[in-house]
Formats: sequence, structure tokens, C-alpha cells
Amino acid sequence: IICTFKPSKYNGLCFSFSGLTRMPQTTPFAAKFTPNPYGSSHSHYKPVEESYGGLIYHDNNLVSGSLEALIQHLVPTVDYYPDRSYIFTFLLSSRLFLHPFELMSRVCYLCVEHHRVGDPQIDKKRIRDIAPKIVQLLTEWTETFPYDFRDERMMRSLKEMTHRLAFGDELSRRAMQRLIQRLLRKLTILGQYEESLVTSSTAAAAAVEKPGGVKAKQHVVRREECVLNVCDDPFILAQQLTHIEMERLSYIGPEEFVQAFAQKRPSDNHKSFFSKRRASNFEAYIEWFNRLSYLVATEICLPIKKKHRARALEFFIDVARECFNIGNFNSLMAIITGMNMNPVSRLKKTWGKVNTDKFEILEHQMDPSNNFYNYRTALRGATQRSATAHTAREKIVIPFFSLFIKDIYFLNEGCASRLPNGHINFEKFWELAKQVSEFLSWRQVICPFERDRKTLQYLISVSVFTEDELQLASYESEGPENNLERDTRRSLRYKPTTELSCTQTCLILKFLSAQQG
Repeated sequence: IICTFKPSKYNGLCFSFSGLTRMPQTTPFAAKFTPNPYGSSHSHYKPVEESYGGLIYHDNNLVSGSLEALIQHLVPTVDYYPDRSYIFTFLLSSRLFLHPFELMSRVCYLCVEHHRVGDPQIDKKRIRDIAPKIVQLLTEWTETFPYDFRDERMMRSLKEMTHRLAFGDELSRRAMQRLIQRLLRKLTILGQYEESLVTSSTAAAAAVEKPGGVKAKQHVVRREECVLNVCDDPFILAQQLTHIEMERLSYIGPEEFVQAFAQKRPSDNHKSFFSKRRASNFEAYIEWFNRLSYLVATEICLPIKKKHRARALEFFIDVARECFNIGNFNSLMAIITGMNMNPVSRLKKTWGKVNTDKFEILEHQMDPSNNFYNYRTALRGATQRSATAHTAREKIVIPFFSLFIKDIYFLNEGCASRLPNGHINFEKFWELAKQVSEFLSWRQVICPFERDRKTLQYLISVSVFTEDELQLASYESEGPENNLERDTRRSLRYKPTTELSCTQTCLILKFLSAQQG
């Protein structure tokens, strides 16, 4: 476990949603959505538990329901359109129980085919009446969860719906065509971004690959370029880190938070939705955190002279402070993680040349004790600043991503998705959607800082030391202080070069576990 967590917070599902006077209910995070285009203060909604059955309300709040009833609740009719917060919550959580394609098939059937009466004129009028609401529902689906439509079956269903709507309403057919065009443009951009991640990942892997070989005395190859030669202004570097963070955040789909924890069903075949795409941008963002931590450690261990290492330390302390001021908590934590790695933390002579007061303040802000109480307080402050922002810079909130994932993981694991009566535990999914919708509000902010292409290219592509290379560089800078360190240096020096690599995926857990201990 990364840090202290009290799952009892979710036991009993004691979530409360107050101030609601009609159904379908408006959730606490509904203000994040634009108003329902088909809603009004004088609602035509009927109590859905009478219409469909299988939906349970408590104080006008939907708390559970059968899967079929929840699907029915999503489907618009001539005089009904679901609340936007319900649409988001159900589209997000339903993938734990059925594939998006299966849901799409059910929605299309219930929207059109299920209510056909066989009279062409009546059917045409009904389609014309309901078509704008169908278009609105599919617009919200394609704009919020575009990755779902990488499944060719989803695209096929979308095109089939276009043809069905053309039967009754030419305007809706054109709206559907525009919807599909926007979706294809978005998927093209997303595909190009993911291809760039693969290319950069392949290049990085090639950069650290060493020729296999014999046991020979190894020395660290120190590159001449360093970050201070590229950018010596901590404020500018913090801005460029924020550019990278916000770009990578913007490509993470909300469904990735659910799919990261979803179990693949035994009946799924190789064409299943989850086998096509699990959470690639989600994983790439975590890999960026690891890379930044290793980059910081590399830049500090790189210089041979003590005064240059001390300058690098001071520089990254200032960068971390600027990240905190901006609201970039992920880069802040990555920098602190890199500076707490053993190859850096053991450089006592180097640290002795540095005023560590500012660093200690930053560590205090990110202290994992009491379930990261200090950080959570700072995050709430940044979120409130963003909500009342007068400038683009004040809107920036970049959470410590691994902790954000941990919170969602424990929410998912700490509450049953199904109740003993077989109903979907929708109270749990309201809370899940609330957290993910907050992430979406952070994700949509446009970075206001000017790009420094040279600095960005350096941060993304410069080679970094592996864990073993960092340790060797550290020993070369400041020799071993005890027998254990001497033995470690000896084993690293005579290690086969093919082993001079490391898997970085455990970096966050290792650091946080050490802090907790």
C-alpha cells in the first residue's frame, strides 16, 4: 500500500446528495456540465421506477438499479432526456458490466427499433420527433468517450443510426454526419499522439541499450550536455514541465480510470474492446513521472565537480518550488522523488553545500503521513483558485497522479459494484464519476505559457541513467562510506553490461513506501 487509507470511509455507502427535488436527480458535480438542452424547470419526467421498475431511489437520489433499468434510463424519448450527469456516470461505469458496443446496440434498438409500429408515416414522425435527442446523446458519448469508437463495431452502429435517422429527419442526418466527421478528426489526432509516444519510447529504449557482453570493469559514460546549459531559469523550466504534463493529461480518456481496474471476462475473444486498448495514455503518463524522476537524479549525479552537483540540486529545488506555485503537483512530486533516490540522497558532501530549507518545506507539503493531508489541503486550495480564476495561469491544477489513481482504486475495491440483490451499486458510481469529472475539468485547461522548443525537446528526449548507472555515478562522485556500499560498487562495476538496465514501474511505490516507513 502506498500510504495510509481508511476504506471504512466508503463502507456502508454513506454518500449524501441533498437539495434535489425532481427525477432524474442532479448530482453534486452536475455544475461541471452544461445545462440539459432538453430540460426545464417544469419537467415532463415521470417517476422512472413506475415506468421501468428496477430503479431504487433514496430522497430522490438514484442509489441502485438493475442493468436493464439503468440502460432504459439512459435512452431518450419524445418527452424525456436523461440528466447529463447521469449520462456521464453511466457511460463511465457501465463498461464494468458490458462492452460499449453492447451498450450501443441496446441504446440504438431502444431508441428506434423497439418502438416501431409498422406504419411508415407514424414511424417517420416518431423518428423525426426523437432524432434531435438521439443526436444529442450520441454527441455527448462521442465527445466524452471518443476512444470507444475505435471499435469498428461502434462506428458501424453510429453509421447505421445515421441511416435510420435519415428516414425521418434530414437535419438530424446532417447533424450525425458532422458528428462523425468531428469524431474521425479527434481519433486521428489521438492516433498520431499515441504513435509519437511509441516512437519516443522506442528511441529512448535504443538510447539505453548496451551491447551484451563479458564481465569487464564498467564506468559511467557522462554526457557533456546538461539541463543548465539548455535552460538555467527555474521558472521557465517549471513552465515547460507544465506544458508536458498538461499535454499528456489531455489525452487520457475518462474511461481509462475504469478500464485500468476492470477484469477481462473469460468469454472475451481477441477482438474484445479491452484487448484492443486498456489504458495506454494512462500508462504513458505514469512512465513520464518515472522518466522525470530519473532525469532529475541523472542531472544531479552527472557533474564530476561537487560545486556543479550542488548547483544542480539548488536549481531543481527552485524548479520544484515554481511547480508548486503553478499548481503542477505531479512534476513537483517527480522532482522530490528523484532527489530522494539513494544515488542522490547519499551525496552528503554535495548536500552540505546546499541550503535545504526550501527543500524541506516542499517535502513537508508532499509528506505522505495522514494520507497526504498537507498535499490534499494544497490541492483543494489550487482547485478553489481554479474555480474562481481570473487568468489562465490560475486555472492550472495538475494532481499528483499516482495518488489520484490510488484514491480511485480504493473506491473501486472498497465498495461492491453489485449489491446482494443483483442491482448495480449506483451510489458508488456517482462518487467515481464525481472524482473523474473533476479530473476532466483540470484536463481541459489550456497551458498559457510560451513554449520553449529546445527545452521541451531536451526534457522529452535526452538520455537518462539507469538505476545501476546512477548508483555508479554516485560512487564515482563520492566514494563508498561502508562495506555494504563498497560491495555494491564492486558488483556494479563488474556486472555484465546487458544487466545495466532497470524496470522503473516500481519507482513511485518504492519511494512512497520508504517515506511511510
